[in-house]
Amino acid sequence: MPPTVAIVGRTNVGKSTLFNRLTRGRRAITHDLPGVTRDRVAADARRPGGGRVVIVDTGGFEPDPEAAIPAMIRRQALVAVEAADAVVLVVDGAAGLVPGDEDLAEQVRRLDRPAILAVNKTDRRDAELGAVEFAALGFPMVGLSAEHGRGIEALWELLDPLLPPSEEEEEQETVRELGVAIVGRPNAGKSSILNRLFGEERVLVSEVPGTTRDAVDTLLDYDGHRIRLIDTAGIRRRGKTERGPEVLSVVMARKAIERAHVCILVIDAAEGITAQDAHVAGYVVDAGRAVVAVVNKADLIPKDGPAARRAIAEKVTQQLKFIKGTPVVFTSALTGEGLDRILPQVLTVGDAMALRMGTGELNRVLRAAWDRNPPPAGKRPHRLYYATQIGSRPPRIAVFASTTELHFSYLRFLENAVREAFPLEGVPVRFIMKEKRGRRG
Repeated sequence: MPPTVAIVGRTNVGKSTLFNRLTRGRRAITHDLPGVTRDRVAADARRPGGGRVVIVDTGGFEPDPEAAIPAMIRRQALVAVEAADAVVLVVDGAAGLVPGDEDLAEQVRRLDRPAILAVNKTDRRDAELGAVEFAALGFPMVGLSAEHGRGIEALWELLDPLLPPSEEEEEQETVRELGVAIVGRPNAGKSSILNRLFGEERVLVSEVPGTTRDAVDTLLDYDGHRIRLIDTAGIRRRGKTERGPEVLSVVMARKAIERAHVCILVIDAAEGITAQDAHVAGYVVDAGRAVVAVVNKADLIPKDGPAARRAIAEKVTQQLKFIKGTPVVFTSALTGEGLDRILPQVLTVGDAMALRMGTGELNRVLRAAWDRNPPPAGKRPHRLYYATQIGSRPPRIAVFASTTELHFSYLRFLENAVREAFPLEGVPVRFIMKEKRGRRG
């Protein structure tokens, strides 16, 4: 495993901005409102001398540790510190030393992790006033501006010697990683499912909808496969989404869908499948990602035998008909029922996303469907010349015919023919029509 660095600090001191700067991305949400980051968010960074290091962003230490969500955030941050090889304690240079900084510094000392004090926002005029106060915390100190990228090189100079050597990465390119995003409406149980799969509290779980805001990445080795599980914020209807960080979290959720190969669509069994579930599934299909439908809270389904579950599964299939053959798994994150079926199904769908269809068999299937039910034509019938797969994840098929003007319903007919011949359950199929003129006779 590569070395790990945890970034900790009070709310709104610039932790997520520093995280994005070190990882050279925009994986964490940044906003002027305090408390935007809540879960642990991890991403790779490159050390100055080469080698990979994992940077972990954490939620801010809130002034009220007795409240439910702040207490959970503190616990998550301390778990990150315990697991880290080194810690970057971020403070606000413009605000000066406050009791919350001293409390957190004491917590880091108790956990006996090497730490650096990063005095952020040193580009502001009043930042120099707190320099002497911060030195009293007793950590090696560096001034920086995460927003403008100043002092990052100096931070690495202090941080890099604290880390163990990075492992050789010669084999890394040969390890295939499957990206899996957990998506759905708020409070459907997405974070609870992820925590159950790991057997530990990796992300915050609360009855309050909207607890998850960032898209949280966690790596899992399962049955010889490396899976990147991405927990996302619940996606509400546009009119129900609050302004500010919740809007940003929905944007991050949609970006997480685009980063994934497979999406686990979590549906609340107590409420049944709703128009919003279909709306979220539409985002998945538009992004060209495969789907496994997980009906969570199955312990709340009425006790009338398998019939109730069959009815729900049929309704899922009907409502999500644009994702043909979506696998449906019934689970309960509360009791653990069905959780062992999720990842095997995800791997099956992941293999289907990467499927390569033989050109000969693909043409046989499409020609048989075309001849059995040719598309409507004018004076001359339309001709199918040949087809070939030109890409995967999702499968993309180029169809060369005498016309490109085929109705979407006819393309759906061709898609269904391909699905009957190849294992493509839950996987979108893309047709690219290309016109080819035959010889004049």
